[in-house]
Amino acid sequence: MIRYFYLSVLFVLFSLPLFAKDVMLNASHPQDYEVVKGDTLWDISAKFLEKPWLWPEIWQVNPQISNPHLIYPGDLISLSYVNGQPVLTLSRGSTAYKMSPEAREIKLEQAIPTIPRSAIAAFLSKPLVVGEETLNNAPYIVASTDERLILGAGDRAYVRGIDGDEIDQFSVFRGGKVYTDPETAEVLGYEAIYTADALLETASDVSTVMLRNTNREVLAGDRLLPVDDGENEMNFFPHSPEQAVNGRIISVFDGVSQVGQYQIVVLNRGSRESIEVGHVLEVMRAGQIVKDTVTPDRHDTVILPDESAGVAMVFKVFEKVSYALVMKASRPIHLNDKVSAIE
Repeated sequence: MIRYFYLSVLFVLFSLPLFAKDVMLNASHPQDYEVVKGDTLWDISAKFLEKPWLWPEIWQVNPQISNPHLIYPGDLISLSYVNGQPVLTLSRGSTAYKMSPEAREIKLEQAIPTIPRSAIAAFLSKPLVVGEETLNNAPYIVASTDERLILGAGDRAYVRGIDGDEIDQFSVFRGGKVYTDPETAEVLGYEAIYTADALLETASDVSTVMLRNTNREVLAGDRLLPVDDGENEMNFFPHSPEQAVNGRIISVFDGVSQVGQYQIVVLNRGSRESIEVGHVLEVMRAGQIVKDTVTPDRHDTVILPDESAGVAMVFKVFEKVSYALVMKASRPIHLNDKVSAIE
């Protein structure tokens, strides 16, 4: 399923119209670049452009190349000019496979992704943010079948609240931190901490499930939600929001105090604020409040200006919050830093 996502993403990216007038080249851009294993579309774009997400605007499709919308290790990306405007073209490398119905799946797996797959893979299919009602009404584990207090992969558990047997695959999670808007104090949702997968074996008032792929202990009281395959949520391409965005980073994963490239942050803006998967946002380091010791009133304070700290791309959107991957960090990024549309 992930294979077909990359085909659709790159097809959309490279099928957009050309409007190169707003595209600025990287001052140290190469004339040619040979794609290597481990590259991403964003990485290659950054070699040529100041704003990597504007890649589609100067891409020139070569109709003589089979599937020019996919890029593979060994391919050559070249910069040239047409009517005074920069364009990028593709020359297929010698490592490419001959296209055929049988070889297509191999090629799709080897095509470079838009962003690092490993950075967000675990966040695409799990129920990461839930509302209070969903949390309280979800089916829950009441006990193990062999009276264990702590459960793991291969154990069976009894569950209450499963309605019917139409859905047989679930994610097991427990409620974590509360996401609260720092400006309004509104509760935006509850973190759903993934603990395991569960396969329904028998459905009744007290159902039986088999636990699989546990990444931490499973306990009585843990909740179950149907597995989301994440197919639609992976179908993104980087682009700027059409509307103003004024949000903040309200949570950081991995328990770090300073955020760097390819780390994931939670934003206090979601679908109700028209945030979309693929939105590229500027991260602004919130200006600190410092004492002005020069004025006669030594208790006077001043707010320092906000400063650009990096760029993040939204990859998963909920109603009131969204998850973004930091694509560039020019300085340390912190909790409560601001995010906005890039001008």
